[in-house]
Amino acid sequence: MSVLALRLAGPMQSWGSSARFARRTTESAPTKSGVIGLLAAAAGIERGDDEALATLADGLRFGVRIDQPGSRVRDFQTAHHGVTGASMPLSERFYLADAVFVAAVAGETGLLTRLFGALRAPAYPPFLGRRSCPPAQPVELGLRDGDSLQQALTDEPWQAAAWYRRRHQDEAMVSLTVLREADEDEHDADHQRDQPLSFAAEQRRHALRTVVSRSVNVPNPDVVRQQAGRPRHDPFDALEESV
Repeated sequence: MSVLALRLAGPMQSWGSSARFARRTTESAPTKSGVIGLLAAAAGIERGDDEALATLADGLRFGVRIDQPGSRVRDFQTAHHGVTGASMPLSERFYLADAVFVAAVAGETGLLTRLFGALRAPAYPPFLGRRSCPPAQPVELGLRDGDSLQQALTDEPWQAAAWYRRRHQDEAMVSLTVLREADEDEHDADHQRDQPLSFAAEQRRHALRTVVSRSVNVPNPDVVRQQAGRPRHDPFDALEESV
């Protein structure tokens, strides 16, 4: 058993678990469906291949840590019919701006090794929930052998941006929220409909899964460096002082 850790960060993300007509919302954290879709794309799995999708969705347990929650933004989009040129209804779409997450999937080591290799040379480029949301950098953080999902999400270093970490510069440990699939003995779980069954364009299907929310304390790397006697250096400090 291993865990594959991912860093999901970019200018914009959108992780929708529901869509109603012209209104497309986003969850506050990546969904299992969205991350399985990212891995499937990297591995070259086609949309209609439900058997290959089931191998990923059923064989991997999913969790995510909110390192930098970002802010929710709304966008209005217009479109025209490709044949008649008539205006289509105005659509309302929601995104997360400047968010950073650590996502993790736990499963059989061989499967995760193949997925890790696929992320490093993807068949299709990864995106953060929607194709208009590319990641700011490679998403793979690495394989963690022998870790549980909870342990991997606790041990992974804080991935927030430097400007966000400065808001917590007096905290040696930061408290972060982890959302992960519930174990059998955990009875305080909620349900979320983001277990993918099919990504087929004509009828996408999802099932419910159980999710628990936990808090973990993660070391603040800036404070650790200061306590070790190494001065903190950020080139943007000079710009802030001149404002």
